[in-house]
Amino acid sequence: MTSDITYPLNIGPVHPAFKEPIKFMFRIEGEKVLGADIDFGYTHRAIERIAQERNFTQIIYLLERVCGICSFSHPLAYCLAIEDVAGIEVSSRARYIRTIVGELERLHSHLLWAGVAAHEIGFDTLFMYTWNIREKVLDCLEELTGNRINYAMLTIGGVRRDITADNAQTIHQVLEYYEELYNRTSEILLDDLTLRARTEGVGVLTTEQADLLCAVGPTARGSGLMKDVRVDYPVNAYYEIPWLKPISPRDIGKEPIGDVYDRMAVRVLEIQQSIKIIQFCIENLPEGDINTDSSAVKMINTLKKLEGEGVGRYEAPRGEVCHYVILDKQEHPVQIKVKAPTYSNGFTWAPMLTNIEIADIPIVIASIDPCVACADRMTYVQTDGSRTTISWEELHAKSIQKYKGVRKRWVK
Repeated sequence: MTSDITYPLNIGPVHPAFKEPIKFMFRIEGEKVLGADIDFGYTHRAIERIAQERNFTQIIYLLERVCGICSFSHPLAYCLAIEDVAGIEVSSRARYIRTIVGELERLHSHLLWAGVAAHEIGFDTLFMYTWNIREKVLDCLEELTGNRINYAMLTIGGVRRDITADNAQTIHQVLEYYEELYNRTSEILLDDLTLRARTEGVGVLTTEQADLLCAVGPTARGSGLMKDVRVDYPVNAYYEIPWLKPISPRDIGKEPIGDVYDRMAVRVLEIQQSIKIIQFCIENLPEGDINTDSSAVKMINTLKKLEGEGVGRYEAPRGEVCHYVILDKQEHPVQIKVKAPTYSNGFTWAPMLTNIEIADIPIVIASIDPCVACADRMTYVQTDGSRTTISWEELHAKSIQKYKGVRKRWVK
């Protein structure tokens, strides 16, 4: 027997299950969630505006702080955008090194997510296990770059540090470590009865919904939407890897339905894929320079004479990162726009959080691997203080209006 009486349930903006401030407003009937509204806007940091006061090199280190877990992905997308405007050709060795560091970051990000997901369902033994083995890749990144996160590895036109023979040996040891543990780790994450009971059929996002809501990364691939920037728009060394393809639950013989289990399966399989990509890059690492120009001052002097628009796209661990820049003969971009994966995937929460149990809310929210501060923009508010929902057509028109205003102001 069901009741027609529904109640509101507000969670956030501060809650132990959330690592960042965000507010969810649920409509519940008993223990069942009938629908949800999501309210962003509590951690806007104005990074895009701050970037307009930094020179081209300083912006790289600012953008590392967009997201600590994607602290290679964001500056890489920015460097790709600037290189797009300037027509800079990155050397083969630098492209391979970028790929290696990016995939090491993907390894540590997916292991971090697995621990967080386990914690959200109360499986703290698995949380401690995955975070313990994650230490190995963080130690490797520290040896390569000097930091466990915020690597300061990138520069426009290449990378700042080379991979030596000793570094390559360390990477091989790390990959062997994860290869030995992979079967055991995947068995726990994909076959454990507790995990399956808490994730199968929970938080479903169909292929059609994923496509309509512009889902990206493991969230999209878990729903059977085969999109991956590394394959669709390859940069760095990705287009030289002949066997590279988007991962989906079909790779373990399961037809995707888009539940939490499917999103978990994609990340587990991508751990194995990242190991193979890094092995390929180490074994085929070309000789040559690692940087187009070792002088940052000289590079800035070159870039401040340019004008034009550039776009950089990269498949971060959470999904596509896109950076857009406008140059207009100044010592910094006159416009920079950052599109993080959570900005796209946040919309997918609405269908995922419908017709689930209250107890499943934390794991469903965590299943897209959200980074709220990356996605925070604004809430559209009327002068009387009331919130307003605008249609897709109005949003599109406002986007065009803003874009034309930027071009009119900065691009002659």
